[in-house]
Amino acid sequence: MLIKYLICPLLGVLLLTSTAMAELKIGFVNVAKVMSESPQAGNARKELEKEFSPRRNRLVSSTKEIRKMEEKLNRDAAVMGDSERKKLQNSIMKKTREAKRSEEELREDLNIRQNEILGRLQKQIFEAIRELAKEGGYDLLLTDGVLYASDGVNVTPLLQEKLRKSF
Repeated sequence: MLIKYLICPLLGVLLLTSTAMAELKIGFVNVAKVMSESPQAGNARKELEKEFSPRRNRLVSSTKEIRKMEEKLNRDAAVMGDSERKKLQNSIMKKTREAKRSEEELREDLNIRQNEILGRLQKQIFEAIRELAKEGGYDLLLTDGVLYASDGVNVTPLLQEKLRKSF
C-alpha cells in the first residue's frame, strides 16, 4: 500500500517533467569556433597586422643591425683600437636597450589593441547569439562548459552564417 502511494506521485512528476522538457527548445553554440572562424575575426587579424606590421618590421631591422654590429665586433675586435672597440660596444648596448624597449612597447600596445578588438568581436557575437535565439524560438542556448552537444542542438553553423551575412 505504501509503495502505491510513493510510486504514483513519482510517476506523475516524471510524466509532467518529461512533457515540460519536450516543450523546451535548447541549442548549443561553440563560441571559440565562431570567434576563430568568423569573417569579423579574420578582419580583426588583418586590422592588427596592418596596424602593427610597420613597427614589427622596424624591430626586425633593428635586430639585424645589432647582429651585424656584434659580428663586426667579434670579427674585428683584435685589430680595432681600444676606443673604437668601446665605442662599438656602447653602440651595441644602446641599440639593444632601445630594441628591447621598443619590443616591450609593441607587445603592450598589441595586447591592448587585441583586447579592444576581442571585446568588440565578443559583443557582436553575443548580440548575434541573442538575435538567433529570439528568431529561432530557443528557450536556452548554451556555450562554454558543455561536454557534448549533438548536431541536432548545435546552432554554431547557423550563427556563423548569420555573422557572414552581417559582415
